[in-house]
Amino acid sequence: MTGPGAAAISVQEVSKAYGGTPAVSSLSLEVEAGELVAVVGPNGAGKTTTIEMMEGYRRPDRGSIAILGLDPVKQATKVRQLVGLMLQEGGIYPTIKVGEAVGLFASYYSNPEPWPQLLELVGLTELTQRRYRQLSGGEKQRLSLALALVGRPKVLFLDEPTAGMDPRARLMTWEIVKGRQLAGVTVMLTTHSMEEAEQLADRVAIMKEGRLVAYDTPERLRGGAGPDLLHIKLRERLPEELLLRLGSLAAVDGIEDRGHGTYDLSSRDPARVAFALTGMLLDHGIQFNELRIGRSSLEEVFLRLTEEESH
Repeated sequence: MTGPGAAAISVQEVSKAYGGTPAVSSLSLEVEAGELVAVVGPNGAGKTTTIEMMEGYRRPDRGSIAILGLDPVKQATKVRQLVGLMLQEGGIYPTIKVGEAVGLFASYYSNPEPWPQLLELVGLTELTQRRYRQLSGGEKQRLSLALALVGRPKVLFLDEPTAGMDPRARLMTWEIVKGRQLAGVTVMLTTHSMEEAEQLADRVAIMKEGRLVAYDTPERLRGGAGPDLLHIKLRERLPEELLLRLGSLAAVDGIEDRGHGTYDLSSRDPARVAFALTGMLLDHGIQFNELRIGRSSLEEVFLRLTEEESH
């Protein structure tokens, strides 16, 4: 078990290959107790393999993993009493009833959560007698969340926890997950939703081609306390003379050409620059599709990092 200040999840120089093709390469990260980390990346980035190694379902070719100080492969029985797993594909017997499924999973633990309360928490009380195969995609996800929580886990692994959920169910799930984290549970989730990562995560791990390309808080990934950005998207590229004129403005610290008529201008006074820019564009008959002041979104950072890593 972890001591004071120790990491709840520790991954050190872990690699995994399938048939000689690397899936994860020399990956290292630590998750502190009570922290919520989101793992994001394009399809094939190695997210699922990484999480499955943490869960003990796959053995690393190299490196070491510790969950609450325990090896998830060699000490699998102990680890499974301490973790909760929410898989995107639940693997639940199709004719089992909702209440039966939660009751069955509760029987695996020495001190489970009262399962009727869990079903109320995830909004499935009225479906206790409904068979699993009759549930919608979002209802199956909510049942999977209840199954992950029933053992009072200290570490919670969530694989695409809100996939298939409607907006109301997604917000409810976010509240449940954040509530467990505030109660001291360590949470690691994979998601394709940058909004979900930004709303929930203390830190975000961005993966590309089996490697960790960034691991930090959403705020720092977006640029922290640096100068504000003026983000503009035009229907055409700026003429070189206009780009030079814009760059010479006193309030403009730099211009990044993102391609396809998209530019990010760093500035200490973005409102003033936006006013000047609008006038320039009107004078030259150039139309813009978007003009926004603020830091780069997490999605923009994600796209930039993963595109850069592809080259």
